[in-house]
Amino acid sequence: MASKTADRVPHHPVLSTRALNRATLARQLLLGRAAMSAKDAVTHLVGLQAQNVKPPYVQLAARLDGFDPGQLSDLMASREVGRMVTLRSTIHTHTAEDCLALRPFAQPLIESELRNFRSGLAGVDLDRLAAYSRELVEEQPLPLKELKAALAERWPDGDPLALSVAARCLLPLVQVTPRGLWGRSGQVTLTTAQKWFGASGASGKAAGIAPRDAVLRYLAAFGPASVKDMQTWCRLTRLAPVFEGLREQLLTFRDENGVELFDLPDAPRPAPDTLGGVLPILPGSRPLVPRLAALSSVGMAPPCLSPPPCDPRHQTPLPDPA
Repeated sequence: MASKTADRVPHHPVLSTRALNRATLARQLLLGRAAMSAKDAVTHLVGLQAQNVKPPYVQLAARLDGFDPGQLSDLMASREVGRMVTLRSTIHTHTAEDCLALRPFAQPLIESELRNFRSGLAGVDLDRLAAYSRELVEEQPLPLKELKAALAERWPDGDPLALSVAARCLLPLVQVTPRGLWGRSGQVTLTTAQKWFGASGASGKAAGIAPRDAVLRYLAAFGPASVKDMQTWCRLTRLAPVFEGLREQLLTFRDENGVELFDLPDAPRPAPDTLGGVLPILPGSRPLVPRLAALSSVGMAPPCLSPPPCDPRHQTPLPDPA
């Protein structure tokens, strides 16, 4: 009986930690600088962590051959790229298309933050708040402090911070330039993604990227990966059925701990002995240390800047951008 059960269990090739490391480095464009445009890189990586202004520039300098900061800055100035809250309810730099596609995908997590501000929103009609906030920021981009003041004036019994957080959670708000431009500075000033990028459908109720397409985009940039890896990356749950629906068109592996991993058939999986460069440990990437510590051919450098991808086996920090 046991042997029959075992016969029904699919065989998954095992990927070593080193093999996973090299695959992640390749997907993240970190085995060698890529001959790719800044916009194509931002698209491939499904955005860049951008809680601060400079990290996206450092991240592209680490990855792209001949990258100049003006390339990303010009994309922001022309509204082909923007800064907004999406994945993990944190600020990312995305292409305009991904700002519009990924915000609805991440919306359940972003909206869940309102639970932490319930007391400051007592008696506030959130639909009215969203509509009023949209009216304000689409008439002209508003600095965050002015939006907060306007909402506090309209709802004097509400908590000003809670009101502004609600606007941020309910609406797809973009940080407009000059904030984010190379060599420039500017306070956080907001309008809607639809207004800034000239998208149709001012209601902001776009369906966004389909979960199956999000999985395929994620695997292209971070695979091979488990269901839990992706759920950690985006902080959304219930993605297992989506992976199951894609199983027939994906490859499956196991890591050294027996965890099932999924991957795109034509994605790069370099040999485990492929040489890697010097990788600095960057803010937000400390969980990577255990995986890197076991890899003798990977050097360690002082801290810099990086996005947090997924769990310790699959996260990878940036190399020295010099």
